[in-house]
Amino acid sequence: MTGPLARVPGAGSRQRPARPRASRKGVTCPYCFASVAPQRILFRCRGQSGRRQGCAPVLDEELAAYTGSTAGASLPPVFSASGRAGRADCPDCGLPTGNRACPECHNPLPSAYCDSPGRIVALVGAKNAGKSTYIAVLLHELMNRVGTELDASLVACDDRTIERYKRDFARPLLEERRLLPTTASAATGPREPLVYLLTRTRKGRFSRPRNDSLALVLFDTAGEDLRSREVTDLHLRYLEAADAIIFLIDPLELPGARSGVRDGAPGTPAVPHSRDPDGEPLNVIARVTETLRQRHGTRPGVPLPVPVAVALTKIDMLRPGLLEQSALHRSRSGQGVLDLDDRDAVHEQVRALLHEWQAGQLDTYLGQQFADHALFGLSALGAAPEGERVGAGGVRPYRAEDPLLWLLHRFGMLDGVRPGGA
Repeated sequence: MTGPLARVPGAGSRQRPARPRASRKGVTCPYCFASVAPQRILFRCRGQSGRRQGCAPVLDEELAAYTGSTAGASLPPVFSASGRAGRADCPDCGLPTGNRACPECHNPLPSAYCDSPGRIVALVGAKNAGKSTYIAVLLHELMNRVGTELDASLVACDDRTIERYKRDFARPLLEERRLLPTTASAATGPREPLVYLLTRTRKGRFSRPRNDSLALVLFDTAGEDLRSREVTDLHLRYLEAADAIIFLIDPLELPGARSGVRDGAPGTPAVPHSRDPDGEPLNVIARVTETLRQRHGTRPGVPLPVPVAVALTKIDMLRPGLLEQSALHRSRSGQGVLDLDDRDAVHEQVRALLHEWQAGQLDTYLGQQFADHALFGLSALGAAPEGERVGAGGVRPYRAEDPLLWLLHRFGMLDGVRPGGA
């Protein structure tokens, strides 16, 4: 193992990893993923409100073209000013504004995202990996339990994200306890990303508290979107802009994993009659890897610098077959730091399972292609569903936040600690 997981002596010592990549010279729009120089960032007039005599709303054609609709696209106008400044005066009404916008798609660019080195995390997975469920649960955990633990806030960057999360994720899964449907292909219509800003307050011992921010941009990508070249092109800018990747893998799609599931266990899917080679985890990862190589311009054989978290989902179905001392039977400590001893143990346990399940080539390929990758086992629901509904115990996520916490550690936003001092 390399990078932040290398062992260092000192009981309980905290580790602050070096940032894996230098900060961008510009800003990457979290909506259209255009790379924008700070001086090109636009401002949007604050507009009329009550007695304030600002600019009247007008149709923003660029924003309407991005959303595919004129609904919600009538806003106060945008104007050019030095994007390096946090505020500018509207040339028409003279009112100051701090509302910034992308010059390409005219979506809002949050001030905290512009003013700090934001990070874009891409979520990728083949069909049936449980991406929609994972998104719903991860965001809920960050808004509640995990956010409190980390002294972090998670804020949607626009009203569209708020509405889509409630309508497509939170309401059906967390409130009505219905399983989320399989994601429809992007070929059937445009799909909006969910765009959040995760901000964590870091309190230094001898320095003032500072806020570190991470742009969390999530597409609920359908499995077929990653095997059709025509449709995949719609997602290329998303993948190319990513500072990190989370790959989700359904372990029941791996050759030998089903032997670890008790026969007839509730919620166990039927064995597929014919496997689709294009949808197999290794082939999906290979296609994304090819895209990243084009972006970075790296030659085959040279490891990519993008940190990659690879997570086996639905691990609750496999835990009964694991030894009690398995790292996947333990819960995370929840101390607001990354336990590196636990991280090592989970990585090695999942690695051993891949080789046991005749899927060791996944681990081999990741080690060849990426300079820094880590393996995880998690469950978004925590237990097998009952038909088309969540189990009687409700949603009880198990280590769903682990991949993101590891990435926060890689980005220098979360300390690492070795309680055993090894």
